[in-house]
Amino acid sequence: MPAEQRPRREVVTGVPRSARRPPGHAPARSEISEQTTLGATYVRSLMRSQLRAALYALGTLALLVGSLPLLFALPAAFDGRLATPEPIVWAALGVAVYPVMWLTARWYVRRAERNEEDFTRLLEGR
Repeated sequence: MPAEQRPRREVVTGVPRSARRPPGHAPARSEISEQTTLGATYVRSLMRSQLRAALYALGTLALLVGSLPLLFALPAAFDGRLATPEPIVWAALGVAVYPVMWLTARWYVRRAERNEEDFTRLLEGR
């Protein structure tokens, strides 16, 4: 083919491939993987929110289950007797404690999952 009929070639320039980030690679994720101060702050924030949820759950259980001795002492205070009737103790320990523990555990797991979802959303840049 003569030189006049060949298609003209054009050179396209852009950012070098090595300088580009892979698709879906959010800045927060790179901050964490590179262990920068900002990345450490992100991780510390997640750990703090998880610790806060755990302390709330533990405090709730300690308050509710720890107050059972007071509950057991109430009948003795009103009736003048020294001992709490055994059926009340067994009902409180064998029946009433478990739903409270289950609800607290369920709340904690849902809260921890929500914290992790928020953290993942932050990493993905959504």
